[in-house]
Amino acid sequence: MRGYTFYERVSRAFHDYSSLSKLIVISTVGGGSLIAYSEANASSDAYSVAPPEMGIKKKKVVVLGTGWAGTSFLKNLNNPSYDVQVISPRNYFAFTPLLPSVTCGTVEARSIVEPVRNIVRKKNVDICFWEAECFKIDAENKKVYCRSSQNTNLNGKEEFCMDYDYLVIAMGARANTFNTPGVEENCNFLKEVEDAQRIRRNVIESFEKASLPNLSDEERKRILHFVIVGGGPTGVEFAAELHDFVDEDLFKLYPKVKDSVKITLLEAADHILNMFDKRITAFAEEKFSRDGIDVKLGSMVVKVTDKEIFTKVRGNGETSSMPYGMVVWSTGIAPHAIIKDFMKQVGQTNRRALATDEWLRVEGSDSIYALGDCATVNQRRVMEDIAAIFSKADKDNSGTLTVKEFQEVIKDICERYPQVELYLKNKKMGDFGDLLKEAKGDVAQDAVELNIEEFKKALSEVDSQMKNLPATAQVAAQQGKYLAKCFNRMEEAEKNPEGPLRFRGTGRHRFQPFRYQHLGQFAPLGGEQTAAQLPWDWVSIGRSSQWLWYSVYTSKLVSWRTRALVVSDWTRRFIFGRDSSGI
Repeated sequence: MRGYTFYERVSRAFHDYSSLSKLIVISTVGGGSLIAYSEANASSDAYSVAPPEMGIKKKKVVVLGTGWAGTSFLKNLNNPSYDVQVISPRNYFAFTPLLPSVTCGTVEARSIVEPVRNIVRKKNVDICFWEAECFKIDAENKKVYCRSSQNTNLNGKEEFCMDYDYLVIAMGARANTFNTPGVEENCNFLKEVEDAQRIRRNVIESFEKASLPNLSDEERKRILHFVIVGGGPTGVEFAAELHDFVDEDLFKLYPKVKDSVKITLLEAADHILNMFDKRITAFAEEKFSRDGIDVKLGSMVVKVTDKEIFTKVRGNGETSSMPYGMVVWSTGIAPHAIIKDFMKQVGQTNRRALATDEWLRVEGSDSIYALGDCATVNQRRVMEDIAAIFSKADKDNSGTLTVKEFQEVIKDICERYPQVELYLKNKKMGDFGDLLKEAKGDVAQDAVELNIEEFKKALSEVDSQMKNLPATAQVAAQQGKYLAKCFNRMEEAEKNPEGPLRFRGTGRHRFQPFRYQHLGQFAPLGGEQTAAQLPWDWVSIGRSSQWLWYSVYTSKLVSWRTRALVVSDWTRRFIFGRDSSGI
């Protein structure tokens, strides 16, 4: 057998011992890499359990999807007593927050994807991956029906069925067209890596077409009119990336069509980035105006043809049309067809997403979980359980509730109903005793006693603080991590429940309910400027926030390989600019 060369030895060392690649990333990007290093080390301290005893049958867990929720679940699952089957039409995880960067060549598509098999191959859990699409869920018989994603002839064996003990649905969602005529046929979406690559090719092709000598000025302007529908984070970031690509790179290569390029952003609401602080919204609108991006607020798209887009002004109903060369549709999400069918099975026909309880279980099922964009957590209302809460707290059965009695269960109430704690915080009340005192009037706190009707009155407005969780990668990743921890401790929690009191029953819940912790959000606005809205109402806008964005996104990438690739892409762009080839 021939000996390995020096370069082959080095390559094999980095491939087999991925920790060595940390040296490269840490030496390339300072702050972001340090964050990533701490996260990578933290994962090694994850919960671990002893292997199951010989002869004990493993529980079969089927995971549908390899997006943020599904991948987070797989990364954090460390209990070897499960046999995990992963089914997804794509065999990789994609870092979707960087998709707008892929559309313009700032980052290459391969830099933001990591094969699923790379993610799970070194885990101590039996995990098998199948590249297939699930087209039916049979909850009654605990089966899922799948179809191979491969187009090759499999002699009629493209479809297969798989049993499960636990089912984790993390299939994401599709773009919501609101049944607008012509959207499916004529618009580009930005949900998958393939979408970003298609948009990039279309942008380059538009400039090449517009450079042909036999076009009229009117046709050239139509081809180079780029329309983005939706003023949310994705639409705004793509508009900013496209503007920078055109202004910094394409104008140098296509100087003759410079005056024909136009970027229009359509938003049906009164402002773009509605979910952000008003200061960020105002800055974004002002910056886009300076950059020449035409932001049309209150414009609802009613129809799209192959060359024109028709809009209606919200308020006066005035309709108009404009010619375009390319449209990118980014207006929210809707469930996949299979999720809609499954929702009918479980009696959730009129919902926009699959409803789960606070433990991410699909309502009405003990063995099916749903997380990520395909699901929504249906937080239980305090007023639904008000009589049970009163009865549980009134231990002496006196028919009245004192502050002392209530304080004995207040921790369980806040854990079970997070809107209570949020309500107290917004009302600037020190504790629940202040709320009871307010309901009773001018009485010393120790002397407060409430009957059931007064107790209902005290808590009557608490449920007004309930809000649905946003459909973001941050929420999905936290849900996947939470559910994995629950599975890791499933057997132990069955014997020793660690959740809050069951107000409508006896004992305690097995686990603490899921709690989303908002860590902040970014809105890149182009020109090396980013808006950051972080916890404690901290808002930062400018170049310093752009470097914070670089750091955080580097740390959140799923592997050291992708971190190194993305950092190298950013470095290449700073030195050489973006690639403008049509490949």
